[in-house]
Amino acid sequence: MTISIIFIRILYTLLSIIFSISFAMQNFAGESFFITVSMGLLGGLLLSGCLVALDLATEKFNLRSFNTAVIGLFFGYLMSQAVLLIFDGIIGKEVALATSYMPLRFFIFLISSYLAMTMTARAVGEIHASIPFVEFKQTTFKKKDILIETSILNDSRIIDLASTGLLDHHLIMPKFALKELQNQVESSDEVIKGKARRCLEVLKKLESIPSLDLRFVDTDFPDIKDPMAKLVQIARFSDTNIITSDINRIQQSTIEGVRIINIHMLSHALKPITQAGESINIKIQRYGKEARQGVGYLDDGTMVVVNGGAEFIGETIKAYVLSVKHTSSGRMIFCNAAEEGSLLTHDEDQDDEFLPLMDNLDEEDNNKNFLAL
Repeated sequence: MTISIIFIRILYTLLSIIFSISFAMQNFAGESFFITVSMGLLGGLLLSGCLVALDLATEKFNLRSFNTAVIGLFFGYLMSQAVLLIFDGIIGKEVALATSYMPLRFFIFLISSYLAMTMTARAVGEIHASIPFVEFKQTTFKKKDILIETSILNDSRIIDLASTGLLDHHLIMPKFALKELQNQVESSDEVIKGKARRCLEVLKKLESIPSLDLRFVDTDFPDIKDPMAKLVQIARFSDTNIITSDINRIQQSTIEGVRIINIHMLSHALKPITQAGESINIKIQRYGKEARQGVGYLDDGTMVVVNGGAEFIGETIKAYVLSVKHTSSGRMIFCNAAEEGSLLTHDEDQDDEFLPLMDNLDEEDNNKNFLAL
């Protein structure tokens, strides 16, 4: 909660108390001064409490929803006026304004307002059909802005992604996250300091992309301490998505109702599909589990097992794809070295024997294969 909102609530509470006491003193002049002031004070507190409760209940709504409700309320007013005009003409205006008909007029206003607001909300993209020469852009299919989660700044691929133009005019950096990174730069922990510096360097490169139009927002919720929970609250408040490189955020996105774009999932979706029979150039980096097998990696980190590749450690050779195996840790490609030709046969049982190795890779292999997620 920002200081300005707290100030507004305090101001309206004081105004409600003042007006309530003034109203009580004018309408309950026969009562004692203490009773009159007490009634005014309680009435003011009750009114301000209702206002604050209404504010808290609607804080998750965005400006677009508010505008839609206001337009619907205006249409409802026009509809009720048309109905009341017909009603007054049938029974007479003097009779219609009688006290006995006031509840009926009240219900006409309520029903008209409700119907108009619900119809406006359902057809918000078609308002231009009801108002000639005025066309409201349909927001149902509008491309949402994207909030930056700090972990994505540790992945330099965000720069390449931003350079493609897909994120132009839609990338937003919360200022509270920027302040957090600046504070981490002053940390005594060298690991935290190094990560924060890399994040700020990537952020500067994003700012230098002229077509990207990276924006900073001041929206903050100081009462929320967890940075990710705060970011999710901002996303819900501003109706935006979040981009991250932390795979643990995917499950949280389903709970919070906010779409979280994970760059690893995006990388996995854009991987080229290698088919059997195709040839690839691969550098053999180490020995495989079976005899005469060599292991190499594609640029995206995908593991390639080459039959006959053990003789070419440290060399880049041509290999023919035999099959592609998809695992929970990524993909594995099985090949024959070009020198082996068609003399080597591919045993499917060897695939299953080699798969447990994916779970026992050393740290370097894990880092490489993680890029394939």
